[in-house]
Amino acid sequence: MKFTRELTNGFIIFLGIGVYFILLELLGFSDVFFLRIVNILFVAYGVNRTIKANKEDGIRGYNKNLLSAIVTSMIGALLSIASLLGYIYYKGGEPYLKELSDNFIFGGGDLTIQQYCIGLLFESTAASLIVSFCLMQYWKDKVEVINRVD
Repeated sequence: MKFTRELTNGFIIFLGIGVYFILLELLGFSDVFFLRIVNILFVAYGVNRTIKANKEDGIRGYNKNLLSAIVTSMIGALLSIASLLGYIYYKGGEPYLKELSDNFIFGGGDLTIQQYCIGLLFESTAASLIVSFCLMQYWKDKVEVINRVD
């Protein structure tokens, strides 16, 4: 596990998600729920880059690579949530949050900015774990040979 690799790929995830959501906002599609789900592709891309680079560097072992994948995706998630927090304050705080949260899965109600970001943290943690685990299922025979008959 190389932390610089996870940091770099986590930053790539963050940039991809950030540019994607800015484009959605500029094009007026930020309220379309199904377009928001596409951000998982950026997470999958960054996590896949990490696992692939680990394999090329000879870092073997399912658990090492799974942990590396989770760290990568969580770095991207934390950076994205932190920048969203700043963006919400920039756009006007609570009034902008009310408009934004009505279109999210767990949205609606009278959420504070902190509650909203904590909800996003739980959502992104679940997505990070799912993406990391799914990609490790693809890579598992490539990074560690298990149940091989000689």
